[in-house]
Amino acid sequence: MWSIGELAEHAGVTVKTVRFYSDRGLLPEAARSTGGHRRYGPEALDRLRLIRSLRTLDLPVPDVGRILDEEDALEDVIVGQLRELGSRLAALRWREAALQLLRDCAPAERAERLRLIGAVSAPPSTAALARFWRRWLPPRLPARVVSAVIEQAVPQPPADPTPAQVLAFARLHALVSGDCLGTDPCQPAAHQPGKGYRPAVLYDGLAEAFALASPQLRAQRAPHAGEALDCFVSAYARSSGTRDAPAFRHQLSGVLAADPRIDRYWQLTAELSGPSEPTAGAAHDWLRAALDTQIARPAA
Repeated sequence: MWSIGELAEHAGVTVKTVRFYSDRGLLPEAARSTGGHRRYGPEALDRLRLIRSLRTLDLPVPDVGRILDEEDALEDVIVGQLRELGSRLAALRWREAALQLLRDCAPAERAERLRLIGAVSAPPSTAALARFWRRWLPPRLPARVVSAVIEQAVPQPPADPTPAQVLAFARLHALVSGDCLGTDPCQPAAHQPGKGYRPAVLYDGLAEAFALASPQLRAQRAPHAGEALDCFVSAYARSSGTRDAPAFRHQLSGVLAADPRIDRYWQLTAELSGPSEPTAGAAHDWLRAALDTQIARPAA
């Protein structure tokens, strides 16, 4: 049996360290001397060395206790620590890019940029963007459709952002934190037709139309008539209980042109995500332009 000092000497630590882990129940004593002093068996040395190894990895004392007491706890603790470390690293990378943004901008811009950046957490949350879309989308939309639209429309902040991406996200956050982009009501005119309107039909059809238009955007083709445009118009027609016809296309062009636009949202989203994948907003604008081009051609 070893005294606390002997155990500390064998382990190469201080008596204070041994007492700290003993007091927290990580290093149980085997017995007490007649004078009431702690005594430890040889197995305490292996346990103390394991504790030190785990603490070298910066694991919190409660997690170390779990690993010592529960056979399968190590894997769970490692997964949790990796998740936490990833979040901390993402926050540090975001702060680094934000500081670079402030360092490199003109002095006259710093106050505004500091205000924008200060409103965003690090790492940033997309909760405000999701709330905006829930207000923007039409009422009575099924939850599955709302989730699908939000997943497509809300960009995820990059893990290793550039200063320009930090600025784009901060501006996007400020944009959606306002009151419906200055419009009242929040939904555009295309969301507020008369009786019988079926918003789920509209958004299911729009998702298909955007998927058809995306290859055209990637190939940088000019807006034109075709399958994507037909699917786009059909989504609006079926959702309002009418049929696709030349007169409806003229009417739809006017309705979409009169809607409160969120072009700024999609512009900032493109700046944040990069040009590799067209946004839903870019696809919508391409299809609107294709519709306007088709309507204008007979008149020309």
